[in-house]
Amino acid sequence: MRSAKLPQPVKIRRTYKYRLYASKRDKRLHQQIDVAGNIWNHALAVQKRYHRLTGKYINKHRLMSHIARMRRTERFGYWQLVGSQAVQDVVERLDKAYMRFFAYRRGELSIKTGPPRFKKVKKYKSFTLKQAGWKLLGGNRLRLNGRNYKFALSRPINGNIKTVTVKRDQAGRLFVCFSVIEEISNPQVEVSTGKIGGFDFGLKTFLTDDEGGEHLSPECLKANLSEIGCLNRQLARKQVGSNNRRKAKRQLVLAHDKVANQRRDAHFKLAHQLCDEYDVLGFETLNLHGMKKLWGRKVSDLGFAQFALILEHVAHMSGKQVVKIGRWEPTSQTCSCCGHRQAIELQERWFVCNECGLEIGRDHNAARNIRREAIMMLGVGASTPSLEGVRRSEMIASLA
Repeated sequence: MRSAKLPQPVKIRRTYKYRLYASKRDKRLHQQIDVAGNIWNHALAVQKRYHRLTGKYINKHRLMSHIARMRRTERFGYWQLVGSQAVQDVVERLDKAYMRFFAYRRGELSIKTGPPRFKKVKKYKSFTLKQAGWKLLGGNRLRLNGRNYKFALSRPINGNIKTVTVKRDQAGRLFVCFSVIEEISNPQVEVSTGKIGGFDFGLKTFLTDDEGGEHLSPECLKANLSEIGCLNRQLARKQVGSNNRRKAKRQLVLAHDKVANQRRDAHFKLAHQLCDEYDVLGFETLNLHGMKKLWGRKVSDLGFAQFALILEHVAHMSGKQVVKIGRWEPTSQTCSCCGHRQAIELQERWFVCNECGLEIGRDHNAARNIRREAIMMLGVGASTPSLEGVRRSEMIASLA
């Protein structure tokens, strides 16, 4: 008898981010990030000047050789404060930015992308070390460019470390990020609840499921808006370039960071709750840029895009499946009972079918239609493995 094939392990790239402990040595790391910013601006200036004179683009390897020669001169000797591989990474970042811009100009990218720009040195964020320049000393101790540092080891590092990145946020805090290659068993789609759910995003109700349940958003920005407004006014009263202005700006950045952390925590909790309850989750893609033009801050506060990414990650790690429905499907205009399609205005929050007389909430009706579309996509053959043991015919019959 032929033995069953075991699931093969999958290599994934994962990033572990830790906070570096504050000390007097942080000044050196800030200086290294500033030098990386100077190298970025110099490389960009060379590219622009070369294009203006010849109309051509400098290959990244030629640009790396040029930067290496400049580092050996007396004028730019301070560039040796960062390692050679960190310098190469800066040039590679610039080259990737130009490649994205060229791809957009050729029509290969739909997202509008402009050419790379000069950056203020104090706003430059990070530098990356690859094989050399770093070493783990055990526990929460790390050596960077010949100096030892400590970081908050909140979780163990699993896998083979490929790169180490030192990042600086707008508040001046330093973090160390380990990019690792980790082998995990390929999570198969498991049948734990046998439920397929459809969900509709909304402004008043964050999520509405096909059973009529509502999941509200904490709207963290709205809850902290008075505090952020007060900090903005305090910053506006400070003299430009003063230490008090720098302190006020840091307080404002920390307030925004608090809001972002609260929103991310709420999204992770909701994602785990849905993945524990459903095996397949159907969602409709949204035109977020168009929604921001209409409703602005409200859409940004809800964070639909971030929640979608978090949900896909949690679903993948827990062996669940996320099915995306096209944005052009008329889920809000189609009756979930008889399939009759009729126009409905955006301000109408209640759907009344002209054929069968069904009266149902607009979002509830859309969630039921999204669930039906998700089941049809699974029946036709989705790109990811379908559920085993789920009686789709009974589910489809239950929708009628």
